[in-house]
Amino acid sequence: MTFYPAPGKLNLFLHVVGKRSDGYHDLQTVFRLVAHADRVGIALREGREIRRTGAVFENDSCLKAAALLQQASGHAKGCDLSLEKNLPVGGGMGGGSSDAATVLLVLNRLWNLNLGKIELMRLGERLGADVPFFLFGGNAIGEGLGERLQALALEPAWYLVLTPQVAVSTKEIFSDAALTANTKRLKIPPFLSGQGTNDLEPIVRRRFPDVAAHLEWLKGRVPGARMTGSGACVFAEFRTKAEALALQRELPGDLRGFVTQGLQKHPLHDWAA
Repeated sequence: MTFYPAPGKLNLFLHVVGKRSDGYHDLQTVFRLVAHADRVGIALREGREIRRTGAVFENDSCLKAAALLQQASGHAKGCDLSLEKNLPVGGGMGGGSSDAATVLLVLNRLWNLNLGKIELMRLGERLGADVPFFLFGGNAIGEGLGERLQALALEPAWYLVLTPQVAVSTKEIFSDAALTANTKRLKIPPFLSGQGTNDLEPIVRRRFPDVAAHLEWLKGRVPGARMTGSGACVFAEFRTKAEALALQRELPGDLRGFVTQGLQKHPLHDWAA
């Protein structure tokens, strides 16, 4: 079995700019790929069985992605799947979506389906709002539910990401009565580090004291620190790895985190035309 990278993402800002007739919210965000990643193990097998080995996570996105691709393509072969989970579950770093995207990208090649990027992204929309971004393959402005993407060049950067030990339900946060949906859109490009806010942050801080504590500590040292996605992870941006590591060494014993580099493109960027 070969293992393939499923990188995480950070939302450098996240604005809720409106509410749709279907009950979902219109968003504006900047997605940034980061090197910290899950690893998805994939091996071909005879027959149509899609078999999961090792630890299985709730709402397993790897199985769902493989089954969807098999069904959509009518392909007769199966596969073995495994997952090395490094991205926090319910952390707002897109782990499940990235895992699904990697399965689609890799099986598209191993099964010789030759689906293009646009076709894969349309399939990805059926698996989750963030899946198309990971299939898109580079940093981007995201609008709509996050599926309308425009490539965006970002400066090199390093991040200290703190990981409160809670799993945040995106659905519950977006259902909170306190959430407003009238933030003004940013005019992008250009995008400057520190622009915008995360409109979900006040709700998550109120509901999850552990997230509030991590964010308070980080903002006290880097005022521009913020939460990614619907949480729970919070992050600060640095120009160099040394700066990020220096602050990581100051973490008190009850806070956890890691340092990761911002990527310019997905490691499997060239796997779909």
